[in-house]
Amino acid sequence: MEVLAPAKVNLGLSVLGRLPNGYHALHTIFAVLAVGDVLHLETLPEGIELEVRGSDLPANTDNLVYKAAALYLGAMGWRGGVRVVLEKKLPLASGLGGGSSDAAAVLRALAELYPAPLELHTLALQLGADVPFFLGGGLAEGRGVGEQLTPLQPLGAHLVLVNPGIAVRASDAYRHLKPEEWQPELDVPGILGAVRAGAEPPYWNTLEGPVFRLQPFLEELKLELRRAGLFGVLMSGSGSTLFGLARDADEAQFAAQKLKARYPGFWIVATQTVR
Repeated sequence: MEVLAPAKVNLGLSVLGRLPNGYHALHTIFAVLAVGDVLHLETLPEGIELEVRGSDLPANTDNLVYKAAALYLGAMGWRGGVRVVLEKKLPLASGLGGGSSDAAAVLRALAELYPAPLELHTLALQLGADVPFFLGGGLAEGRGVGEQLTPLQPLGAHLVLVNPGIAVRASDAYRHLKPEEWQPELDVPGILGAVRAGAEPPYWNTLEGPVFRLQPFLEELKLELRRAGLFGVLMSGSGSTLFGLARDADEAQFAAQKLKARYPGFWIVATQTVR
C-alpha cells in the first residue's frame, strides 16, 4: 500500500493563554495541502521494519512512524507485523506537521491492512496533538492544544511554501513566548471569506514573535514573499516554513519561480489546499 502523508498549514494560529496542565491553549485553522511525504507499507508475519529515505531521521523506536505502528499493532494484539518505507519529502521541524501526518498515515493504512474495532482518534492523540487532525484532513478549526476539531467547508486556495532550511523546535517557540503576547480568538468566518475572495485574511500567528526573535532572517524572508506578489504571508505552526497565498495556480507558480531564482538552496513549492 502507498499513502500520501500530506503537509498542513495554519491559516492563522492564536495562542490564547496557558492551560492548567502547562500546555498552551490554541485557536487555529488547519488546512491540508496537496504536497507531503510518501509511505509504502506491506504486511509482515510479525515485527516492525522501518526504512527512511531522503532524510537522516532515525529508523527506530524514536521515529513517530515506528511509534504509530507499534501503538496500533499493540492495541489490536500484535496479530501481524508491518514494513514501512518512509520517503521524506517535507523539511524537518518546519511547521508543516510532517511527523504528525506520517503517524496518522500509518494509523489509517494499518486500519485497512489489519481492520480492528479501535478508536483511531484516541490512538492518534497519544502520538501528538496534531495527529488527530490528519486522520480526517481537509479543513478544520482547532482548539485546545489542537486536538478539539470542528470540520469546515472545503476551501480551494493556492499558495507557495518557502522553507530556508532552518529547523525550529516547537518547544523553543513556546518557551520564548511572553504572556503579554497572547492573543484573542481568530475570526474564522472572516478569514475563510477573505481567502475565498482573494483578499488579505485577518489572521496572525502568535508564535511569529518569539520565532522571529530567535531567527531574525525569517522576518526578512516574510517581506520577500510579499515582494514576490503573494498575499496573506504567514509563518505556519512554529516555523520555519512561511507561506503566501496566490489568486490562482499560475500566480503561485510565477511567485515560486521568482523566489527559487533568489533563493536557489531553499525548499520552495507551489501547491494548493485539498478540497
